[in-house]
Amino acid sequence: MRFALVDVSAAEPLIAGTTRRYRGADFTSFEGAMRRYLADVRATPAAAVIAAAGLRVNGETLLTNLPWVISQATVEREFGFVRATLINDFAAMALSVPLLKPSDVSVIGTPMPALFDPRATQTFAVVGPGTGLGVGALLVREGHVHALETEGGHASLAPNSEEESRIIERLAARFGHVSNERAICGSGLVNLYEILCEMRGIEPTFSAPEQITGAADTDPQCRRALELLCEFLGALAGDLVLTFGAWNGVYVTGGVAPLLLPWIKAGRFRDRFENKGRLSAAVAHVPTSVVLQPDAGLLGAAAFAMRKAGRLTARAS
Repeated sequence: MRFALVDVSAAEPLIAGTTRRYRGADFTSFEGAMRRYLADVRATPAAAVIAAAGLRVNGETLLTNLPWVISQATVEREFGFVRATLINDFAAMALSVPLLKPSDVSVIGTPMPALFDPRATQTFAVVGPGTGLGVGALLVREGHVHALETEGGHASLAPNSEEESRIIERLAARFGHVSNERAICGSGLVNLYEILCEMRGIEPTFSAPEQITGAADTDPQCRRALELLCEFLGALAGDLVLTFGAWNGVYVTGGVAPLLLPWIKAGRFRDRFENKGRLSAAVAHVPTSVVLQPDAGLLGAAAFAMRKAGRLTARAS
């Protein structure tokens, strides 16, 4: 979990020195973590924006990766906030796009990132492998920005070769429905590695994503698992251009993205991104970037607050 204080009137909204990171396992509730943060920074903010991974219903978010429910009413009451707003984590990732600096991204391929322009009609997609797989989009319309919340990580994974068909068959035997998330995230990397070992008659040696990435230079199965993850990711990113009409660009974001950067650059990410049949030539002009900014989610939550205050302005993305 990451927390920061925000000044919605500032061009750099995250207040220096106020960002903190905590492990969810160290707390029994979200409120406990927020109480610790406010004590650490000795602050009493007026309002809160909470970007969380999970289904949001009737002012509550049931977290996907922790057994917690975050209640807007409870947070407002306990901390005395004028308002506590719950948003999806990938809505925040999408809203971070207007605040990203050129140094915050690494460009993949030759098309350069488009400039965010609130006066234009623009659509950007965001996709992020991490504990799971997040998908979202940013729509710029008539001077306003809108984050599109989706569950695109759970859409069906599509094969593009005999090898991938065999892998998906084995994933289906394990899980039934094979979503993008079964291959494009931390646990997905483990799935790919284990299935490659199974296909080659080799006993798996590793059981954690960091072990697989650490052994990729010496172990062929680890290396191929990483290559496949990046290829599936590239194919999905291209699909998002077609699905959302994200002709202004796709951002690969999340905590795992910088770790994948060497494999994305060296592998077939961009080939798979552009391989869209009759629309390949059009997709080839769409820029793709990996977000290096570690606090993009916090920036997006800040952008949400800035948007509410009418202070979200144009900036190079």
